[in-house]
Amino acid sequence: MRKIFSGQVLHLFTAIILTGAAMPALPADASNDLKPKFQQPSENTMQQHPYVGIWVTDDGRVRHELLPDNRYDEARGSRESAYRGRYEITGTHIEYWDDTGFTADGDFVDDNTLHHGGMVLRRK
Repeated sequence: MRKIFSGQVLHLFTAIILTGAAMPALPADASNDLKPKFQQPSENTMQQHPYVGIWVTDDGRVRHELLPDNRYDEARGSRESAYRGRYEITGTHIEYWDDTGFTADGDFVDDNTLHHGGMVLRRK
């Protein structure tokens, strides 16, 4: 009969088995502890952010709602929720990432005026 395991392979399998046996069992809810934890701004922090709210062009055609959870909902004309995605504000600059992959940005020129994509939006 042919020898299946050589001495080195057998030692490797033994080491793997022993290592596994020495590992403590994880409680059923420990799987959440193994997931990476990303620091998201708390809802309270964003609710207090000065730019959260509704921004509208003077003609009312484009409306951005910057939500406290770093999401946005954009309406265009009669099309509600035409675009949705996430946003991030750094200083007075805003970056948008649409759920379909489109990206855009803008700048808050004062507390009540947002320049975005050649448009001027004002706080509502």
